[in-house]
Amino acid sequence: MTTFLPTLRQLQYLVALHDHGHFGRAAESCFITQSTLSASLRELEALLGSMLVERSRRVTRFTPLGIRIVAKARLVLRAAEELADMAQAEREPLTGELRMGVIPTIAPFLLPPLLPKLRADHPSLKLFLREEPSGAACDSLQRGLVDCVLLAMPFECGDIAAETLFEDRLLVASAPGEMTDPDVRPEQINVSRMLLLEDGHCLKDHALAACNRPELRASAMMLGTSLHTLVQMVDNRLGVTLVPEMAVEAGLLDGTQVEVRPLVSEQALRQIALIWRQGSPREAEFRLLAEELRRLR
Repeated sequence: MTTFLPTLRQLQYLVALHDHGHFGRAAESCFITQSTLSASLRELEALLGSMLVERSRRVTRFTPLGIRIVAKARLVLRAAEELADMAQAEREPLTGELRMGVIPTIAPFLLPPLLPKLRADHPSLKLFLREEPSGAACDSLQRGLVDCVLLAMPFECGDIAAETLFEDRLLVASAPGEMTDPDVRPEQINVSRMLLLEDGHCLKDHALAACNRPELRASAMMLGTSLHTLVQMVDNRLGVTLVPEMAVEAGLLDGTQVEVRPLVSEQALRQIALIWRQGSPREAEFRLLAEELRRLR
């Protein structure tokens, strides 16, 4: 049995240094001085009897052992957080801190009317939001940077549990006169004029699946960084795109001449869901949160 064990604080500092790649920024993120962080990591290395970080004036480089220990440290820190979360959720659900990831094709359209209601009903809940594209949000969830994520499914996100909140249709957005039929079939869309979001956004995959063209995922079609950018491109007759119905209802097309029509496809919808890590001790709390989000919408 190991006589001397690393402290959680030492592991937190090590992970922070790996995430930021710089002693000063890592120390700032931990609200300590750079000298304190450096001394703590040297104590950790002395305790383990191995070098974890190669230091120079310009580069901070982790040794192969250091990289493996960082990966294990993340698991230890997540388990420690779950101990505290388990006790908090048992005392009173939907209170205290909760870190929720949310993707850009949901956040500006769903949250503004919903968050004030949630705060009014649960004033003790401190909800911290982290907006990221789908791929990055899933990575943050698996790394323990967020507790749950508002995501559009289907999307591969690792070992998760989920509660579907509602379905959101995808509509074809085009400039006036470009589409004339009241409903649009996938074969009517000229894929050479298809405008999509950049990789990492699940809406890109959903749009291609709805058009029965998933093989075009890596093609050189024009890409946008946000739904607002895509709409402006459509308004300038640069192509057509697919937009979520929730975004249209929230005023995405205001100030433009863009028209929307239903797409005749079984894949022309996405499931808006709250997801969390499989086996999380806060699962009952997350299911309660999902129920609240459905009720307040």
